[in-house]
Amino acid sequence: MPGERLDAEWVQSWWERTDATLAELMQSFLATHGFPPGRNAVALATDDSIQATDALADLTPIPSDLTTLYGVISEASLPDVDSGYFIHSPAMVAEQFREYGPPPINGERPVLVFASDGGGHLVAIGASGQIWRSTTASWSDDFEVVAASLREFLEHIGRRITDQL
Repeated sequence: MPGERLDAEWVQSWWERTDATLAELMQSFLATHGFPPGRNAVALATDDSIQATDALADLTPIPSDLTTLYGVISEASLPDVDSGYFIHSPAMVAEQFREYGPPPINGERPVLVFASDGGGHLVAIGASGQIWRSTTASWSDDFEVVAASLREFLEHIGRRITDQL
């Protein structure tokens, strides 16, 4: 059963909490880990990223939660959170869709890969709103459900950041 749908206010609030927690994590990162952090950031949407979301929607149907997400943030690069989390820009999602098409997830249409982790596993969203993760670092292997919704997936990332403090 899919989880609760996103709304822009919730995404904005998630971004604010995440940005503050990331700043705190980055201040203590060197002392905790013994090496400097990479660039960890969640970028807010821009006119260009909103236009790229519109172009993606012209290419293929987009699950509404992904459209909501891209209306607030354009991408995220969190290489120092666990093994890494990366929410791809809408332009990158479109480029990958053109090159690879949708991943083979039975019963889910449309499916878009919108994120990945530091191990190369792909993260996709389907029309149901469920979030799927590839079992290997491959576009064509099996995918398994990792979150009931994009909101749940984002909450997981937020907890992982907080857990590293």
